[in-house]
Amino acid sequence: QVQLVESGGGVVQPGGSLTLTCSASGLSLWNYRVAWFRQAPGKEREGISCITVTNDNRFYADPVRGRFAISRDAARNLVSLQMNSLKPDDTAIYFCAAVASFSSTCTLVGGAAAEYDYWGQGTQVTVSS
Repeated sequence: QVQLVESGGGVVQPGGSLTLTCSASGLSLWNYRVAWFRQAPGKEREGISCITVTNDNRFYADPVRGRFAISRDAARNLVSLQMNSLKPDDTAIYFCAAVASFSSTCTLVGGAAAEYDYWGQGTQVTVSS
């Protein structure tokens, strides 16, 4: 049975940092394109970062580029999202998602969420003073 589990969420002050982790069971993440999405109250789910299987290419949405970093640890079968310089607008539930794809690119806009077959349950990130 495939399961993705996010961890690392919490409450942090503006300007602070958090690292989210997406752990997998039932599949090997090094063989999957993995993305992070987030959904704030009253807003649509948005893609914020993804990492491809081919070359571990990394992509970021404009609101997080330069502040967030996605990485893959094949040995531990997990994907992390390092989040720095957090802002109140980053407050949301963060989800990781995976799809078996060897594409060297990934999209974060439009119907990107529909491309992913496996999803975690989400972890809450709250940025507040």
